[in-house]
Amino acid sequence: MGILASPLGYLLSWLYDLVGNYGISVIILTLIIKLALYPFYAKQIKSMGKMTALQPKMNEIQQKYGKDKALMNQKMAEFYKEEGVSMYGGCLPMLVQMIVVMGLFTLFRNPMNYIGSDKMLLAVHESFLWINDLAQPDKWILPIIAGIATFIAYAFSQTSQMNSSPASQPMKPMMMMMKYIFPIMILLMARSYPAGLALYWSGSQIIQIFYNIRFAKLKKKMKEDAKSKKKTKKKPARA
Repeated sequence: MGILASPLGYLLSWLYDLVGNYGISVIILTLIIKLALYPFYAKQIKSMGKMTALQPKMNEIQQKYGKDKALMNQKMAEFYKEEGVSMYGGCLPMLVQMIVVMGLFTLFRNPMNYIGSDKMLLAVHESFLWINDLAQPDKWILPIIAGIATFIAYAFSQTSQMNSSPASQPMKPMMMMMKYIFPIMILLMARSYPAGLALYWSGSQIIQIFYNIRFAKLKKKMKEDAKSKKKTKKKPARA
C-alpha cells in the first residue's frame, strides 16, 4: 500500500509543519481520515440495515426456490431490484476503508519510507506525553490503551450485528472468541511496532467507539421505520 502511504505521508508532513509536534500530527491525521471515511461507514451500515429488514422475505424465496439455484438467484435478483437494494451495496465502502487503513498502517510502520522531508527524520523520534521516542515501541501503556479501545469498539460492533442479523447467529461462538483474541493480538503487535502506529490505532479505535454508538442508533431507527412501514401497509383501506 505504498501508493497510498506516500500521499498520506505528505499530509502528515504538512500537518507537522502546521502544529510542530509529531504526536499531535498523528492524532489530527487520524481524525481527518476517520471523518473522511464516515460517509463510507454510514453507507455500509445503511446497506446492512436494509438487508436485515429484507431478511424474512429473502428466507421465503430461499425456502421456496432452494431446489433450483438458478431460479432462486433470478428471483432474488428481481427482489433486490424491486426493493432498490444491491447485494454488494456494503462491499465498496468496506473495501475503501480497508485500503485506507492498510495505507495508514504502512505509513506509520515505516514513516521515513514515505515522507520525503529531512526535518521528519528527527520529527518521528520526538517524545509525546510519556513516550520518549515515537519511532520506538511503547511496551505497555499505549498497547494496553490500543487493546482496550479495540475490545470496546469490537464489542459494540459485534453486539449490534448479532442483534440486527439473525443470519450471524451460527457464527456467534467464533465472534465471541475473536472479541478477546483480536484485542490481545493488537496489544502484542503494538508492543513491537513504532509507538506512532500504536498512537494512530488507539485514536482510530476510540473514534470508532463513538461511530459504533451512532450507528447503533441509526440501525435502531431504521428498524423502527421498517416496522412502521410494514404496519402501514397492513392497514386496510377505508371505504
